Amino acid sequence: MSYNFDQVISRFDTNSAKWDGAADALGRDVIVLSVADMDLQAPPKVVDKVSSMARHGIYGYTDPRPPYYAAVQHWLERAYDWSVPEDWIVFCPRIVQAVSIIIERFSEPGDRILMHTPAYQPIANAVEINDRRLVQSPMLLRDGKYEIDFDDMERQMKEGIKIVLLVSPHNPTGRVWTKQELERIAELCIRYDALIVSDDIHADFIHEEHEHTIIAKLSQRVAERSIICTSPGKTFNLASLEIANIVIPNEKIRERFQLGLRQAGIHNPTFFAVPALEVAYTECDDWLEELRSYIKENIAYTEAFFTEHMPELKIIQAEGTFLLWVDCSAYSRNESDLIEWIQNQSRVSVSFGTSFGVDGEGFIRLNLGAPRALLREAFERMANHYPLRHSS
Repeated sequence: MSYNFDQVISRFDTNSAKWDGAADALGRDVIVLSVADMDLQAPPKVVDKVSSMARHGIYGYTDPRPPYYAAVQHWLERAYDWSVPEDWIVFCPRIVQAVSIIIERFSEPGDRILMHTPAYQPIANAVEINDRRLVQSPMLLRDGKYEIDFDDMERQMKEGIKIVLLVSPHNPTGRVWTKQELERIAELCIRYDALIVSDDIHADFIHEEHEHTIIAKLSQRVAERSIICTSPGKTFNLASLEIANIVIPNEKIRERFQLGLRQAGIHNPTFFAVPALEVAYTECDDWLEELRSYIKENIAYTEAFFTEHMPELKIIQAEGTFLLWVDCSAYSRNESDLIEWIQNQSRVSVSFGTSFGVDGEGFIRLNLGAPRALLREAFERMANHYPLRHSS
């Protein structure tokens, strides 16, 4: 491999929300597999570009200029076969910010907004913090695979849904929605006049035998009621540089969203954001290809380790993302038991299931975007304290 993803780099004392935050709460001996940024360095070409920009020494206001739009267009065309006019692309620092503005601009207090659960909570929280009603449509777990309960979804749509918040691929379950599933979602949104807001931030991590479809590509009719949220933040581990691309085909919807940005005082990207995106999207394909292979190997390693040492736990087969959703209910459905075993005794920090809603109790989410040695140590700690180890 050309890139050393095995290198373990301490993130303590870097103001890391993931590591320093866990250290403040739990102590520095904890291994953190929770927050979904990677413990792997960004592509060297991006690091070099950011470093050269830093040496410039004048950190003034910046704007997204034509090369930014061209880079985004180039990426969407190559990665998803989606040709996007420049004026469809709107800069916003973060997808969660964009979703919050969309909720505020395209619904009223008390309106019902639907998500499929278990669900990525920052997006779900954006609903309630804006005084809208979060409608949870629980997915069905059948034969180790999550499926949308379309009967439940339609019942909720009949009662009135203003916006459907789609997470594609799905976080935390790792589902990659098929074209047929997306067509059914789109048909319901057309029938019941709901706006589609799709968070596609994990779309660059799609595993073999699966394919990511951007819902707006289904038809012009679907595109006209769709807002697609993309970002290099997960793909190239650039989360704190804060740059997202909000793609809005409908001109009226786009103008209302842009007004919301101005009202929120959001305009200039950070000094490093646009240069990092441009290099990542145009010069780092080889790095991403190797990263995908490394993540695939991390998934295989995790599955093999759990099968050997903690066989009662059921890993939900991920179709996309660098996350794994694990059913721990064979040990306990009580989250307090999982916290005692994994966090308190094993000294491993994971995302516990109820942080994705009540449907998540008895589950954990693991972030595999990390050096394998870090995963190995974390899993060995968990296995050493595994409550069922003597009976398996």
